[in-house]
Amino acid sequence: MLIKVYTVGTSKKNAEEFFGILKKADIEKIIDIRLNNRSQLLGFSKGQDLKYLCEKCHGIKYEYVPLLAPTKEFLKKYQKDKDWSFYEAKFLRILESRPTIDIFQKTCGDVKNVCLLCSEPTPQHCHRRLVAEYIANHMDNVEIIHL
Repeated sequence: MLIKVYTVGTSKKNAEEFFGILKKADIEKIIDIRLNNRSQLLGFSKGQDLKYLCEKCHGIKYEYVPLLAPTKEFLKKYQKDKDWSFYEAKFLRILESRPTIDIFQKTCGDVKNVCLLCSEPTPQHCHRRLVAEYIANHMDNVEIIHL
């Protein structure tokens, strides 16, 4: 079974654009991998609001999985230093130290079109890309698509 792992960021998108992207890709489940999904600055993507909008308005399952996010201290260090090479190497070690594949498989269940959600507008310097690549490198039949 091919699993399509999509990635998307909420920044620089309004609700109409965001949900249009998800519907066009036929996303069945959002896995929210943000460290903090409760900030007042998040607008429609605030945790409980996003869960409601996904599930009740768009028929998309939603689950918050902070174990696929960086630690608070590590994220603060990156925000201060902006050293992506260090961040990438260290975050991959974090993923290796956690049961990342088990967490992903349990969260996905039988869903074939799943989307890793973070706040960054692009995947280039975002942990969602690293999580998707880690999953693809450790599982068969995974295709990554960045939205």
